[in-house]
Amino acid sequence: MSTGIPHVARSTRLSDLLVLRPRLLILLLLLPPLLWLGIIYLGSLLLLLAQAFFALDDFSGVVVYDPTLATLAQLFQPANLDILWRTVLIALVVTCLSVTLAFPLAYYAARHARGWKRPCLYLAVMMPLWSSYLVKVYAWKLLLSREGAIGWMAEALHATPLLSAWLALPVLGGPSLSTSYTGMVLVFTYLWLPFMILPLQTVLERLPQSLLQAASDLGATPWRRFVDIVLPLSLPGVVAGAIFTFSLTLGDYIVPQIVGTSALVLGQAVYTLQGTAGNLPLAAAFAIVPILIMIVFLAVAKRTGAFDAL
Repeated sequence: MSTGIPHVARSTRLSDLLVLRPRLLILLLLLPPLLWLGIIYLGSLLLLLAQAFFALDDFSGVVVYDPTLATLAQLFQPANLDILWRTVLIALVVTCLSVTLAFPLAYYAARHARGWKRPCLYLAVMMPLWSSYLVKVYAWKLLLSREGAIGWMAEALHATPLLSAWLALPVLGGPSLSTSYTGMVLVFTYLWLPFMILPLQTVLERLPQSLLQAASDLGATPWRRFVDIVLPLSLPGVVAGAIFTFSLTLGDYIVPQIVGTSALVLGQAVYTLQGTAGNLPLAAAFAIVPILIMIVFLAVAKRTGAFDAL
């Protein structure tokens, strides 16, 4: 009759080995997720990016697997450069608008909100993240349509000319906001605004109150305290939030597909080329661009200490 003692002895030896070799234990714990990340995610991504160094035969429409830089050179064609510049510009506008809207709310939540107000503010910021991405986009499409709530309210208040002038649209015959760059920027800003508010609020909470009190004692005005102390010390939070707003806008293709003009942005170009057009090498070449942009962006962000605010 077996007493199970050898099995217990083997388990004890194994546990002793792992205790004496903590690096081996860490390796065993990390190996499954690292294999998943390396093979499934990075492996498939590298296989896609490698397609950029091949070319599509114009006659047969088949990928020619001979290494070439001709596909990457196509990115410098005027039509493709327009797509890249348009996407980067939209991402910059969304980021700047997100900072403008997020800073007052984050500052109030971090420096002035007390008691029940602070959790209510956090709840209000986080609540949009709990609903479906597509539901939010289609809801905004209805709001921005010519017959939507925004247009109806403007007509009811007789503010249609003012609204049209502010949005740089013709009064009546112009395009709907749901098919415009303005509408696209508004939707992007709504979607990514929480990702700007939270890092900013984290940085502003760490702002030493003693610095503001010292500046006030030395006669600095509120504006001078904001420019010389609050704004420089909150820069890591701004950059940390910009990592999200800029990168998410840079690669998104769903919002421009639903709320936007007929002009392509980068995400749509990749989606169209690898799907409808079947030009996988050029789609891969486009996919390299946001990766390179974000590598440079993250290198700059690291120097500002933005990662400490994440």
